[in-house]
Amino acid sequence: MKNHESHGKHDKIDILFEDEYICVINKPAGLLSVPAGNNRSKSAISILEKIMRGNGTYSAKHRPFAVHRLDRETSGVMMFALSEFAQKKIMDSWHKMVSERLYRAVAENPRNPKKILPDSGLIDDDLAFNAYNVGFVPKKTDAAADSKKLKTVPARTHFTTVLRGKTHTLFELSLDTGKKNQIRAHLASKGYPLAGDKNYRARTDDFHRLCLHARTLEFTHPFTGQKMRFEVPEPAEWKIYVEKGCLPKI
Repeated sequence: MKNHESHGKHDKIDILFEDEYICVINKPAGLLSVPAGNNRSKSAISILEKIMRGNGTYSAKHRPFAVHRLDRETSGVMMFALSEFAQKKIMDSWHKMVSERLYRAVAENPRNPKKILPDSGLIDDDLAFNAYNVGFVPKKTDAAADSKKLKTVPARTHFTTVLRGKTHTLFELSLDTGKKNQIRAHLASKGYPLAGDKNYRARTDDFHRLCLHARTLEFTHPFTGQKMRFEVPEPAEWKIYVEKGCLPKI
C-alpha cells in the first residue's frame, strides 16, 4: 500500500492497488471524491492526478476517471478508472462486476424503544430530495399532499446489526441501489441518524465527522478477470464508543 500525504488535514489518500486500468484508494472523511460544481476544493481525483503527474504516469489518455462516488463526509474504499475507455467499460458493467460493497456506520438509537430495528433486514422506502439536494424518505402525509410535485426514486438498503449499545448501534450495510445520501436517509427515517450527521438532526458528534465508512469493495477486474477484494476496517474507536455509550452533547 502506497501512502501519499500533503499538508492539509483531509489531503491524505492511501493507494491500495494500481495497475494500468484502475486505481483503488482509501478516501478520508472530509475529502470530496470529485470536484462539485464550482467548488475548487481538493478532491480525491485531483490528489490522484497530482500523484500521477509526480510519478510521470499522467497523460491525456492515462488519468483518473470517476466510476462511483462517496459522499464528502464518508471515508473508505473507492475505485477510479485510469482511462476513458476503462471508465466506460466499468460503468457499463458495474452491477455485474461488483459482487460486494459493505459499509459500516455508527447510528444513534431511536428515542422510542418501540422503534428498535431487528438484527437484520431491508429498508426499501423511496427517496426524495429537497431544495439543497439532501435525500429524505417522504412521510405518507407529504407524499399525499405533494403527489404531483414530489419526485421519488427507488432505494434499497440491507442492514445487519454488528453491535448494539445503550445509546448507539454499529451497523453493516449493503446497497442494491446507490442513491445519494441513501444510507443516511434510510437509517434516519427509522429513528437512527448517523453520529455526526447534522443534516439528519444527530445529537452526538464526538468524532467530529460523519460516522459512515465504505469498508469493503469486491469485484472482478474488468480487464484481467481476476477476483479482487479490498477491505479497510472502520476506526477501532467506533466499537469502543458503542460499547461504552454516550450522552448527547449537541
